[in-house]
Amino acid sequence: MTELRFTDEKDASRYTLHRGDDLVSVLDYRDDGRTVAMTRAYTIPTFRGKGYAGELVDRAVAHLEAAGRRQVIPVCWYVADWFELHPDRAGILRQRSTA
Repeated sequence: MTELRFTDEKDASRYTLHRGDDLVSVLDYRDDGRTVAMTRAYTIPTFRGKGYAGELVDRAVAHLEAAGRRQVIPVCWYVADWFELHPDRAGILRQRSTA
C-alpha cells in the first residue's frame, strides 16, 4: 500500500492528504489565531469510499491537539459527524456560549 502524506498548506488554508503523488482529500479551514473553523472536507471522486476524509480529519485534529492553543469549530457537516463518532476527541471543540 502506498504511504499517505499529510500536509498543512497554511498559504491555502487547507490540510491535504496525498497517496503517493495523488491528492486524495482536502480539508479547508479558517484560522483566526484562537479557533480553526473546518469549513469543507472533500475527497477526489475517484478516491471516495476508502476512508480518506476521515483519515484527514483525524490527522488535522491530532495536528491541532499537538500544537495546542486552538479550538475547532466544525462548520462542515462531515467534520461535525466525525466528532460525533469520536467523542474522545471532543476536548478540542469550541464550546458554544450560552449567553
